[in-house]
Amino acid sequence: MTGGQLMAAAERRLGPYWSMTRSQVYRELPVLAEMGYVRLGKPGPRSSQPYAITASGKRAFTRWLAESPGRDALRNPVALRVAFGQQHTGDQLQTLYTHANQYHSEAMAMAKEQAKEAKKNGDPFGAAALEFAVAYHKAALTWLKAAPTS
Repeated sequence: MTGGQLMAAAERRLGPYWSMTRSQVYRELPVLAEMGYVRLGKPGPRSSQPYAITASGKRAFTRWLAESPGRDALRNPVALRVAFGQQHTGDQLQTLYTHANQYHSEAMAMAKEQAKEAKKNGDPFGAAALEFAVAYHKAALTWLKAAPTS
């Protein structure tokens, strides 16, 4: 897969509960190739560069799965802005909350649909991760209802 294809696949599979950027993907692929975890394929149209995982890469992935995941990194841009709520106007806060509600409602609906698909396709682990995303968005919506407006 090319970097763009990998990014699209990762967004579909991981996007509801793990954020990533295109620049991260493109930055890491040459590093992974240098480490021998992926190999370069034959360049495609418009100089697109496909990559394939190597046996060494599969072993490294297996080792990574066995490592401790560490602590969560909580970074919510809405909560950060709410922390400075006294510096906002009422209209600014209302706009912030409206956009956040819309985002979390849409993301929760999408995650619910993906979880249902994963269950239907016999992927209970994928479904469980997606249920985390559903619960996260549900919690965010609950929090937004109680957030101060002035």
